[in-house]
Amino acid sequence: MAESGASSARGALGGAHAFALFTVFVWGFTFVSTKVLLEDFAPIEVLFGRFTIGLVALCILRPHILRLQKRSHEWLFIAAGITGVTLYYLMENVALTFANASVVGVLVAVSPLSTTAIAFALGRERISARFVAGLIVALAGVALVCLGGGSATFSIPGVVLALGAALMWSLYSTLVKRISDLGYETIASTKRTFVWGILFMIPLLPLMGAQPDVSRLADPLDAANLLFLGLAASAGCFATWGIAVSRLGAAKTSIYIYLVPVITAAASAAILGEPITLAMAAGIVLTIAGLALSDERLSVASIRGRRSDG
Repeated sequence: MAESGASSARGALGGAHAFALFTVFVWGFTFVSTKVLLEDFAPIEVLFGRFTIGLVALCILRPHILRLQKRSHEWLFIAAGITGVTLYYLMENVALTFANASVVGVLVAVSPLSTTAIAFALGRERISARFVAGLIVALAGVALVCLGGGSATFSIPGVVLALGAALMWSLYSTLVKRISDLGYETIASTKRTFVWGILFMIPLLPLMGAQPDVSRLADPLDAANLLFLGLAASAGCFATWGIAVSRLGAAKTSIYIYLVPVITAAASAAILGEPITLAMAAGIVLTIAGLALSDERLSVASIRGRRSDG
């Protein structure tokens, strides 16, 4: 029985890692897909469209309505909707209007660093010398990526927005872990998060240039990219990411985000023709190396006695 239980646990962890890997692979392409859509749509239109499609898909897949254990738990879903849906993707989409997809992909990838900082502030992680060293290496890599392609690849607003998006994603991942620890089912809780995120988008639609012209979706390329973002990247990946976070934890799952800049850089070069200079390539390597170095402390530096979140 013990061997069977251990095997089952290993299988569950293996599945969680597979979900995380699938998620970041798809997300690596979302920067490119969004960049294509921004030629014809405002950032808020892309955001609203993809999450509306994603919500409808999740409702069809799982029509169950989530019942809250406590009314106060609604604040967790509200916060997750604001951080992980509205603010993260809005900042990312607007950043893509200023910078290349490869640059934004690298900047967003630093979210594990802010995830760890949040965990430290909550008393769940210790900041080690290894983490500080990794932070310095990663920041050097980010600087190379931003400056290595010349002024055409980025702008200060794009950098600030992308880094802000990384912070929002760290907050969202922490909230997802908290929601999961309370025992809420992944898909149903994702739907509730989407609803709140979409509600916060609605007042922004007229303020950010949204137009009620659906004829633009007659373009097969735009329609395909929006469906990809809505079905695969939103409905599918939010569910798979939630499963991964619930089984591995926010910090460990965030390690997979290291792969996003590599996937994005390759996809943006192949599909969009964006330049990847030697300096940018070196910066991507440095960023990933720094992130990996900073996260090696997890197995020894976690505060084990502080896991009773609920």
